[in-house]
Amino acid sequence: MADPFEVRQRFTTLLSHLSASHTSLQKAALYALKNREMDEDLHSCILEQLERTNMNTRANIMFFIECLCEMAIKDSAGDGRGIDGSAMGYVRMLQRDILRVVECVVGEEGANVRVVRKVLQTLQARTILLPETVSELEAVLKSREVEHGFMSASPGMKNGSAKMDKRQIEQRIEEDRERHKRLRESIWAVPGEDEQEMDKLWEEASDIGEDDYVVAREDREEREQAIKFG
Repeated sequence: MADPFEVRQRFTTLLSHLSASHTSLQKAALYALKNREMDEDLHSCILEQLERTNMNTRANIMFFIECLCEMAIKDSAGDGRGIDGSAMGYVRMLQRDILRVVECVVGEEGANVRVVRKVLQTLQARTILLPETVSELEAVLKSREVEHGFMSASPGMKNGSAKMDKRQIEQRIEEDRERHKRLRESIWAVPGEDEQEMDKLWEEASDIGEDDYVVAREDREEREQAIKFG
């Protein structure tokens, strides 16, 4: 069994460096599934990252949650990867903590409403969330829209009451562009390519390399600097 501290460190690093790339989301999800015996600890890592990171990473974590739930259900149904029903623990914990997740992703600045709404609709369509739950969460989203004074059609950038960091906004625009590009490409995807890529990521998911420790150390140092000079 892998060292719990190393697993948490590796998973936290994967979450903090998520991007709009589907490969990035899948890699983190596969790592969580491979270490499903620590599902409660890894779920707590997700919540911790949502509470401490910026609006763009929170949006990426929301898409990661969608990816993780879909892959957990598929693998729990017997997809040939040796994952048993315990992988559903991630889904059950998400269902339990979905309000907390939504509030964290939207954040104090009221960003990411459109992202959250899109993921909730997908989770409902996959029967991961009940329609009643999504309706209740939609009321929360609408209240945030009114509170922060931006239209739901916007990508969460035109916020009337919170000043967004310019670099974060530019990054968000680029990541939205990447997601739209991937959506178009998926229409023309060749059958079998996704499975091959998944197999490759599955083999790599459990590896903890020296670079992971370097990145984790740099992240810790950056947080310490932010606290020191904040």
